[in-house]
Amino acid sequence: MISIHLRRTGAKKDPHYRVVVTDSRAARDGAFVEILGHYHPRFEPAKVTLDVPKTKAWIEKGAQPSDTVRSLLRKVEAGQIEVEQAVSPSRHRDASKHAGIRAAAPAAVAAVADEAKEEEVADVEEAATADPGVEADKE
Repeated sequence: MISIHLRRTGAKKDPHYRVVVTDSRAARDGAFVEILGHYHPRFEPAKVTLDVPKTKAWIEKGAQPSDTVRSLLRKVEAGQIEVEQAVSPSRHRDASKHAGIRAAAPAAVAAVADEAKEEEVADVEEAATADPGVEADKE
């Protein structure tokens, strides 16, 4: 069964939580399917970043929210908690940096391969134009 619950992060005595979709049998801080948002209870008022449409879509698919997540959703819908819009991973600063590296990697590999081919061709051309008598002396 799929559940939506809080996954603890942060430091000792300063908890932060991720709202995640996970298998209900998984450990609290174990593997998850998707991050839906963040919850920081130590702020006054509590700071919530949540992708509400995605959360509702998962609930419609049959995911069961934990009591705390259900309470957060009720408070968000009632307007008691102001929600910051969740940033999709593709637009997140670090994710875009890594995506750029991944996009540049194939081009870099191709450039190195092209350079190696050029060096190989130059070596073959040099060997072909070399004086044949010099090679005979080496033997």
